[in-house]
Amino acid sequence: MSIINSNLDQLFGDEPIKRSSKILPPLAERMRPEYIGEVLGQEHLLAGSGPLRKYIEDGDIPSIIFWGPPGSGKTTLAFAIANEMNAEFARLSAVDSGVKDVREVLTRAERNLQKNKKTILFIDEIHRFNKAQQDALLHSVENGTIILIGATTENPSFEIIPALISRMQVYKLNPLSSENIRELILRAVKNDEVLSKFEFEFEDINDFYEYSSGDARNALNLLESAFKLARKPNSQQIRITKENLKNAMQKRIPLYDKKGEYHYDTISAFIKSLRGSDPDAAMLWMAKMLEAGEDPLFIARRMVIFASEDIGNAEPTALLVAVAVFQAVQMIGLPEAQINLAQGVTFLASCPKSNASYMALTSAQEIVRNEPNLDPPLYLRNAPTKLMREEGYAKGYKYPHEFENHFVDVNYFPINLPPTQFYFPTSNGREAKIAEHLRKLWKNLKKY
Repeated sequence: MSIINSNLDQLFGDEPIKRSSKILPPLAERMRPEYIGEVLGQEHLLAGSGPLRKYIEDGDIPSIIFWGPPGSGKTTLAFAIANEMNAEFARLSAVDSGVKDVREVLTRAERNLQKNKKTILFIDEIHRFNKAQQDALLHSVENGTIILIGATTENPSFEIIPALISRMQVYKLNPLSSENIRELILRAVKNDEVLSKFEFEFEDINDFYEYSSGDARNALNLLESAFKLARKPNSQQIRITKENLKNAMQKRIPLYDKKGEYHYDTISAFIKSLRGSDPDAAMLWMAKMLEAGEDPLFIARRMVIFASEDIGNAEPTALLVAVAVFQAVQMIGLPEAQINLAQGVTFLASCPKSNASYMALTSAQEIVRNEPNLDPPLYLRNAPTKLMREEGYAKGYKYPHEFENHFVDVNYFPINLPPTQFYFPTSNGREAKIAEHLRKLWKNLKKY
């Protein structure tokens, strides 16, 4: 692929270069599509029967949340939709905007409605709006004053209030494919006002996909940096090599967004590897998180939860180890705390597993939610006053330590609920002994 420059002398002639007063935006901004037909990727939304295309054809766009990784086209789609709908496009960033900024846009939107003009309010990183800020949007979204388009790298269910999600359509965007990235690069060198003046040769154009991981913005930023490094005075030839791209990248950071979907995907893979008793895979995912700059206390905190949720009484010391790792990370910090985390990861992954205590909790919670009026029998109640004692509170209570084996066969359940088994200890690790002990004690009431 080559693009021939017919205006080279204007840029690199014998005369001194005159600086233009025009400051160009970055390549990624210059190449932003203006209409839906120019957008690359997201075929599941934009193809002939895709929902976004159908909405645009009907001239009726609902409020939308675009959920996807960086560089997948969330802002681009919002901008293109506004152009297609001939609507006013108001853009806010949740990082530096507040309720006041939102209300100013809503006031403009109300004036636009009187002129029969729609307003699209695009909020980047909408998951960073707090509850009060999100609440301020509810009424205007519901009555159609604005069409709200929010962009988030996080699963919307984590940070966006249910009342707002229920009023919006949620569409997940995918990273661009290798073909999408290839087309993006070729389109840039052909159409961009700067790059189109040069003739490009690529050692391997597919390197852009490998280094950008499907992020369009990263791919274009990489192209722009590589172009600047490869450009030579008095030459229109631009050769982009692997070495050139590596120099342009400086350091390849693992694809990971501490506040976004990759954050949750990676920690999920980490926990599932621990649960699956694979210390090697768990170590790999932990290393990726640390390399990408994840907070080590976040990792340690999840390990403490895991120790009770997935190991439990199969190895009770797992919780002690996990808490000790958390405290060590607090005291020591990185980089040395990585060693403490590694010890904890290998131990937790190698432990026998049981979620019996966690499942007992969820089963009991379900009963409580369905039966809110669970009353303890009188003999289990406290009797701090004379009146309560006269009413029979605490009467007949049997103190277990006064009986053989410190146990007495008594019904401890509510008066309106029969004895129900919630805890089903497994035969794994130390929990097997717990199961055996409970079977001996409760042979008359419950079967362990």
